[in-house]
This record gives sequence, structure tokens and C-alpha cells, in this order.
Amino acid sequence: MSKGIPIKDALKLWEEKTNKVAVESEDIGLQIQWPPIEKMDNTLSTLIECRKLSLSTNMIEKISGISGMKNLRILSLARNSIKNLQGIEVLSDTLEELWISYNLIEKLKPIDQMKVLKIFYVSNNSIKDWIEFNRMGQAPNLVEISFIGNPLCDTMDEGTFRAEAIKKLQNLKKFDGEPVIRGV
Repeated sequence: MSKGIPIKDALKLWEEKTNKVAVESEDIGLQIQWPPIEKMDNTLSTLIECRKLSLSTNMIEKISGISGMKNLRILSLARNSIKNLQGIEVLSDTLEELWISYNLIEKLKPIDQMKVLKIFYVSNNSIKDWIEFNRMGQAPNLVEISFIGNPLCDTMDEGTFRAEAIKKLQNLKKFDGEPVIRGV
């Protein structure tokens, strides 16, 4: 098995491919690296101008090294091996979109601390109880969620689950790709 590529080396390859300077760039894509990125590290905190970062389709297990990313608005960590959201709270004042589908997430704490998060794609993970689901209702600006493919969805038929989910998340405008229409 090959050893993962460090963020520093992945950024160097990205710079060569795009002819851009990473520390000056607003949109950086390090998805589908080979060998894959296995660890987020403090090199990411040097990317102060970055507004959108994609680390999707790698082998990352833990969120870390992002505390210096003060301008980050969109973070894509889909298709990794992430088990929980610990570490994301350092972006609670800036992160507007978190794409973290197709991981191994069971617990959603600290999603409730995300003050400006609007879009949360967490489909196809391992969330199996309403206690964790309800944490999303504590994120004050969350209006769009993709949740399909979690074990909790299989506890009742699709229509009943959707109705229950929408009832629990009062600010929701879009759920699993469909607009939320509330009774008058």
C-alpha cells in the first residue's frame, strides 16, 4: 500500500498544474490525489485567501489544520473516511457550506456551533438516531440539507421520514434536493 501524499506536496503539484500560487488563491481543489491525502495538517492554515477548498475523494480520517483559514466559505470533504465533525468548529463564524457526504460520520456534534452554515451535505454516512439529526436544528442559518442514505432514513417510509425531518428543522428550505413546502 502506498503512503499518502502530504498537503504540502499536493499543493505544490496543484500550483504546477494550475500556474497559480496556493497562498494567494481563493479556490483550491486537491480532490482525487494519487497517492491520496490521508491527513489534513497545518499547511492548510497558510491558505488565508482560500474561500473554497475541496479535499474530496481522498483518505482523510480527521478534520484538522484549518484554524487559520479565516476566509473559507465552502469546504468539500466528501468521499473520505471521516468519522466525526470534531475540528470543524474553528470555522463556526465563516463556513457557509460543508459537503461531507459519503464518509463514516455517526455523530454531528459540533454542527450546532456553526453560526453561518447554510448548506450541509451529509448524505450516505452512518447517522442512525434522531438525537444526532436534531443537532442540525441548532445551526441557526441552515436552510439546505442532503441527508439521504443514512441509516436513520430506513427507520420509516420515505414520506413519513421527510415529514418528520422537516418538522424538526424549522428553517429548512431544501431537503434532499427537493424544496420544502410548509402548510399555511
